[in-house]
Amino acid sequence: VDLSAPNQITINATSGLSAVTTSGSDTTGVYFENFYGTSIGSGLVETLISGDLTNAENPADFSPNLFRGSGSDPGLNLWSWSSDSTVTFTAGSLAFTGSATWAVSATEYAEMLAGNTSGNLYFPADTEDDIAGGAMLLGTWQVIPEPASLSLLGLGLAFGLRRNRG
Repeated sequence: VDLSAPNQITINATSGLSAVTTSGSDTTGVYFENFYGTSIGSGLVETLISGDLTNAENPADFSPNLFRGSGSDPGLNLWSWSSDSTVTFTAGSLAFTGSATWAVSATEYAEMLAGNTSGNLYFPADTEDDIAGGAMLLGTWQVIPEPASLSLLGLGLAFGLRRNRG
């Protein structure tokens, strides 16, 4: 997960392998557990900028979506990424390919920056209660670069500019 561009979230596939073999609906999708870290917050309204993100075993439909259950669920949901209604993950095989970028409001972006920087990924799940309801641990997610690193980078750049002027 990349939060380095203001008011945008990008999810990039990595070389990560699926931890389980499972199939399910991409209309339920994948759940980023505790992405926000709190159940306090606004709803999520996003606009897809571009995206070919899909699970590695099914074709992309080029219209992945994000969802936050009840507008205040502590996790983030990625859904509707494939042209196949049932998608499959195979243990030990590449889990995802591609990437997708969405525009979000300044408030939503701030809530994302204030959230956790890593966690578990579950499928099929769209809200926190699906974990206890039988969703499978698919793998993990991580924010790259971590938001604190972005702040330090910004401070370093500001200090460098100020020092050069003096």
